[in-house]
Amino acid sequence: MTQNTLKNIGFIGTGVMGKSMASHVLKAGYNVTVYTRTKHKAEELLAEGATWVDTVKELAATVDLVITMVGYPSDVEEVYFGEEGILQNAREHTYVVDMTTSKPSLAVKIYEEAKKRNIHALDAPVSGGDIGARNAKLAIMVGGDQAAFNNVLPIFQMMGENIIHQGEAGAGQHTKLANQITIATNMIGVAEALVYSKKAGLNPERVLDSISTGAAASFSLSQLGPRMLKGDFAPGFYVKHFIKDMTIALEAAEEMGLSTPGLKLSLELYKELAEKGEEDSGTQALIKLFE
Repeated sequence: MTQNTLKNIGFIGTGVMGKSMASHVLKAGYNVTVYTRTKHKAEELLAEGATWVDTVKELAATVDLVITMVGYPSDVEEVYFGEEGILQNAREHTYVVDMTTSKPSLAVKIYEEAKKRNIHALDAPVSGGDIGARNAKLAIMVGGDQAAFNNVLPIFQMMGENIIHQGEAGAGQHTKLANQITIATNMIGVAEALVYSKKAGLNPERVLDSISTGAAASFSLSQLGPRMLKGDFAPGFYVKHFIKDMTIALEAAEEMGLSTPGLKLSLELYKELAEKGEEDSGTQALIKLFE
């Protein structure tokens, strides 16, 4: 099965990110089938012409490419394995792509089980948040076989811009964890800098204008800094999901004997934020701990 025959695309998980990603593929003229545990999250896609199915099993059996974008590694396990899962029910030569941020070891497990069944598996987590998903500007980090990557690349290009094959199965997940480690301490810096600006009697919007294009420039500063100042804590990326990602990254680092004090501090702060009732807020809500 080549890129030219990947016409029927299935999406499992149509939340903040998955909804926009599926919409881009749908608008490009592909047949899109969706399944999500909470059907109302798929209503906009259904209105755009997507097809609904009631089970993972039914979706897996009827599409050429399955894309999963769910919450936690336990959710990934659930949709891929077991009698009702993707791997048990997908046809030979189907492509399966997990775009959830999950454990590298789980990506390897999916790849190995898929290979036994003549199914092509890729791990392809993304970065860019709700803005990147809406604007089809996601960074997509991919692990798996080069041939499978080449065949799915045209679909990736509908959802993102910076799309890099990082290596064998699990490499995409390891790359995403490096991304999350970078963001972890950066978010602390953004929050502290904005609170410092206010305490110093400065206009924090002007401060942002000055520092967001210099050596301190980052997505968190330019995109989430303004949200912090407006008191807009709606989730582009949930606090609870960031805690999940940092926990996986910390575990992976510890397995490699690597010390990551910045990551550890950020995880502690975000857990404190979640305990204050902010787990469903966006990651920019971190500023609330400093104000």
